Amino acid sequence: MQKKVVVFSQIDSEILQRLEQQFKVVNINPKLGDVNQQILEHSADADAMIGAGRLLNSKNLAYAKKLKVISSVSVGYDNYDLSYLNQQKIWLTHTPHVLTETTADLAFSLLMSAARRIPELDQWTKQGQWSRTVGPSQFGMDIFGKTIGIIGLGHIGAAIARRAFHGFNMNVLYHNRREKIEVAEAFSAQFCALDDLLKKSDFVVVAVDLNAASQALIGERELALMQANAVLVNISRGAVVDEKALIQALKDKQIFAAGLDVYEKEPLHSSELFQLNNVVTLPHVGSATHATRKRMAELAYQNLIDALSDKQPRYLVNPVFE
Repeated sequence: MQKKVVVFSQIDSEILQRLEQQFKVVNINPKLGDVNQQILEHSADADAMIGAGRLLNSKNLAYAKKLKVISSVSVGYDNYDLSYLNQQKIWLTHTPHVLTETTADLAFSLLMSAARRIPELDQWTKQGQWSRTVGPSQFGMDIFGKTIGIIGLGHIGAAIARRAFHGFNMNVLYHNRREKIEVAEAFSAQFCALDDLLKKSDFVVVAVDLNAASQALIGERELALMQANAVLVNISRGAVVDEKALIQALKDKQIFAAGLDVYEKEPLHSSELFQLNNVVTLPHVGSATHATRKRMAELAYQNLIDALSDKQPRYLVNPVFE
């Protein structure tokens, strides 16, 4: 009998075509009604699922008794109830590393845009307000030679550090669960406590996974430790930063600016953030280039194929069921 694959979000068209040539494929379509109800029904006899951006848990996978693997087209996997998947002996795979450089590029784009007030001044110019030579009210912050503090020195954090050190001659500080001496040596990066990093950094970039320890890692207390001329950049997960506290800090000019690609609730349709001119807001596009998304889709496809061929996928989140 042909195996069934449920595609629960939009994926690369060539990968979808390949899947359709090999398996019975069902696409979850928001236009056809409640997405969770569709997942509940179609996962009942599914062998595999592939996609990203959906919450998958005991509620919408309750009937998934045949399911062998969920192949996530993402590096993060906080959308999945890992304890439930372990209990049901369902493999979860993801696509790390292929998006490292692209996401690091975006982190620096946010950093530079916020520091030099690029979106704000772009609108200011287009609105016809450029009537004379710009003055201090349009000035931004220097980047070259400043201090950057990176929270989370994983693959993406290290790629950001490389850009900062070699491209902008920046002093690099980092905070991590443990010291990474070999990685840090390449950028003369100094390991320090979170509070010290926040106090000393001109730019703070958050690049950690979302877990119990990192939930609301940056809140009112932490924002108060930052310098008045500091810029906060978050390219990890929205819940790592207390959004309400950040909004207040930006309103009060407690920090200079913020650059955000992620939010507590996504998609973000309305927010006080949109009323502030000292924050750059992007719609979670860290990996959103054609080449990177293609590589992610290829890797997710291979993870799925390996699992359905009774091979352990290379990028398996839960290799041992607890």
